[in-house]
Amino acid sequence: MAKINFGGTEENVVTREEFPLSKALEVLKDETIAVIGYGVQGPGQALNLKDNGFNVIIGQRHPSPSYEQAVKDGWVPGETLFSVEEAAEKGTVIFNLLSDAGQIACWPTLKKHLTAGKMLYFSHGFGITYHDQTDIIPPADIDVALIAPKGSGTSLRRLFLEGKGLNSSYAIFQDATGKAFDKTIALGIGVGSGYLFETTFQKEVYSDLTGERGILMGALAGVMEAQYETLRANGHSPSEAFNETVEELTESLIKLVAENGMDWMYANCSTTAQRGALDWKPRFKEAVLPVFKDLYNSVATGNEAKITIEANRQEDYRVKLNEELREIRESEMWQTGQQVRKLRPDNSKK
Repeated sequence: MAKINFGGTEENVVTREEFPLSKALEVLKDETIAVIGYGVQGPGQALNLKDNGFNVIIGQRHPSPSYEQAVKDGWVPGETLFSVEEAAEKGTVIFNLLSDAGQIACWPTLKKHLTAGKMLYFSHGFGITYHDQTDIIPPADIDVALIAPKGSGTSLRRLFLEGKGLNSSYAIFQDATGKAFDKTIALGIGVGSGYLFETTFQKEVYSDLTGERGILMGALAGVMEAQYETLRANGHSPSEAFNETVEELTESLIKLVAENGMDWMYANCSTTAQRGALDWKPRFKEAVLPVFKDLYNSVATGNEAKITIEANRQEDYRVKLNEELREIRESEMWQTGQQVRKLRPDNSKK
C-alpha cells in the first residue's frame, strides 16, 4: 500500500504494480467466487474475473432476462450458472451485486449461507450503512468488504477489454479471518480496477448517492435542461441549442478535462471562453452550493435511502419509472439528441 498525496492530503492507494494479478490469483486460488445478481455490475465484474483466471460462478433468478443474458455470455447452467441459493451455498466469496431493493428482498436467503470464514462482498455501501432500514446485518464470523468501481459495469468491462482499468474504492467492514485485506485487494485487481483507494462503507454510499443525485446525473441533467430551454426561448434552433449544451460538452470539452484537467481545458479554449467561464463559475457555485449541502444532509440522515426503499416497494414502481424516463426520452432536447447522434460521422457510415 502506498501513501499518495492528493491536493495536500495523503491517502492509502494500491496499484497493480505493487499488487499484480499473479499475487491476486495466489491469494484467491482456493476460493469460489459466487456472483449473486447479473444486472448492472454483475456481468462486467464476473466476466473480468473469469477472464483473469479466477473460479467464478453466477447466482441468478430463473427465468429472467438477466439469466438469459448470463447464458448468452457463456455461463453454463448447472456448471457455472445456478439459482441464487445454490450459488450462495457453493461460494466461499459471495458477491452481493443485486440492486439495493433486491438485496433487501434476498437477504434472508443469502444470510443462511454465510457460514463462518466466508467473505461477503459488496460494490455499494447502501445495505450495510442503512441497516436500520434494510435489516442487512452480517454474522460476526465472516469477512465483509467492498470494491466500488467508479463507473458502470459496462465501462468496467469495456476498459478491461481495452487493457485499461477503472479506478475503484475499497473498504473493509469486518475482518473475521485476519485475511480480509489481501482478499479484498485481490478481488479489486481481479475485477479490473485501475488503482484502489481506501474508503469506508459509509463514506462510499454518502459520496455515491450525492454524486448520482448531483453532478453525475441529477444536476447535470437539470443544468442541461435549463440552458437548452433558455436558448430555445431566445429563438435558437433545437440543433444549435443541443450542440451548444450537450454535444460540445460530451464530444469535446469533457474529454479534455479528463485528459489534462479543467485549467488545461480553459487554457486551450478561446480567450473569450476563458474570461466568461472564469467570471461565471463563482456565480454558479454560489447558486448550487446550498443545494448540494441540502442533498448531502438528506443522504447522511438516511432520508434518501428511505425515499429509495419506499419507492421500490410500490408495486407499480417500474411502470412509474418507465413513464418518467419516457418523458425525458421524448422531450425535444433528447429527441434532437437522437438526430444529432445519427449525424455523427462514425454513425453515418453504418
